[in-house]
Amino acid sequence: MASAANPRIYLDYNATAPLLPQARAAALAALDCLGNPSSIHAEGRAARAIVEDARRLVGAMVSAPARSVVFTSGGTEAANLVLTPAIRRDGSAPPLTRLILGAGEHPCMLRGHRFPPQAISLAPLDAEGRLNLEALAALIAGGEGAPMLALQGANNETGVVQPVGEAAAVIHAAGGVLVCDAVQLPGRANVAEATAGADFIILSAHKFGGPKGVGALIATRPELALETPLLRGGGQERGARAGTENVAAIAGFGAAAHWALSETAQESVRLATLRDRLTEAALGVAPEAKLFGAGAPRLANTVALGVPGVDAAMLVIALDLAGAAVSSGSACSSGKVAPSHVLAAMGVAPELAAGAIRLSLGWASGEADIDGFASAFAVALAGLRRRHGTAGVTQSLVAQTRPADA
Repeated sequence: MASAANPRIYLDYNATAPLLPQARAAALAALDCLGNPSSIHAEGRAARAIVEDARRLVGAMVSAPARSVVFTSGGTEAANLVLTPAIRRDGSAPPLTRLILGAGEHPCMLRGHRFPPQAISLAPLDAEGRLNLEALAALIAGGEGAPMLALQGANNETGVVQPVGEAAAVIHAAGGVLVCDAVQLPGRANVAEATAGADFIILSAHKFGGPKGVGALIATRPELALETPLLRGGGQERGARAGTENVAAIAGFGAAAHWALSETAQESVRLATLRDRLTEAALGVAPEAKLFGAGAPRLANTVALGVPGVDAAMLVIALDLAGAAVSSGSACSSGKVAPSHVLAAMGVAPELAAGAIRLSLGWASGEADIDGFASAFAVALAGLRRRHGTAGVTQSLVAQTRPADA
């Protein structure tokens, strides 16, 4: 168990990152700003200035102008907002009639769209977790009308980086658009480079050190616009998303964006070194474990591996009791009984996928976390193996901890 002498080891940054000090300071300062950003008096203008400064910084992460940024409550709302046939483009562009989803997409993309069921298809992944571009081209050729493609910049479970630029070339040749879920990229990769070619980009502040409950949808070209917003009412966010802006959260988002713009280049190098050490430490404890996506480009912060013969949920709980916070996949799918759809799309055997855990690092991670995890992993695995086959193991472990937030 963790104590003052042995603090908790947090390795779940892909679920949420600790709040950056500068993001906390910006959010707290904005809470004292009295005005409504839509008011034209001095107090309103002060609030509007906070929002617009953050908008500029968030847009800069993808080399987009501030006016292209629509603030949302997070990545899920942004996905629900943009995954629709009702996208306005230039007059010569054909209407969007179908949606193609990468088979490993986040649940907010797989389920958070506004296309009819008959217009949906899944593009397969290869064994390393990358989008199969030949299969994508075949899907496009085999359907009618212009497609929208939803594709992650990097997978949230495996960290595998997707070929966004190559996929964009394929989809644009068919008269379609590409929506990129880029929430895992800031602080770990150059977002502008990794999303080059995407028409819309989705970000979420809490994945890299901003507050929870704020995200953004960014259009990369001025002619792209949403015709049917989800939230209707006032004219906030240039009519794309009604409702008074969450000024404090947006201020924190802007501060986190500023940090990412200045620190990502060196931070990604630091994290890659830690990631490789973490991989070595994990495989040193469990040499039989399988590293997922090992042959593909991966985020600098993510390690996903499967331990044969071990139940992932039980391992996550055992690690928690040993003082280490890790995940068995997407935090938004906590409590699921079925194996990871991402690993299934990669062709991973069910018995190996059943023992899969995800370790993810971030801005506050250090060498001590690697050493602490190695010790906790050894303790957790030894305990599970001693109890293997004993009735009630899961119940006894669950009774000692609280369920994770979804």
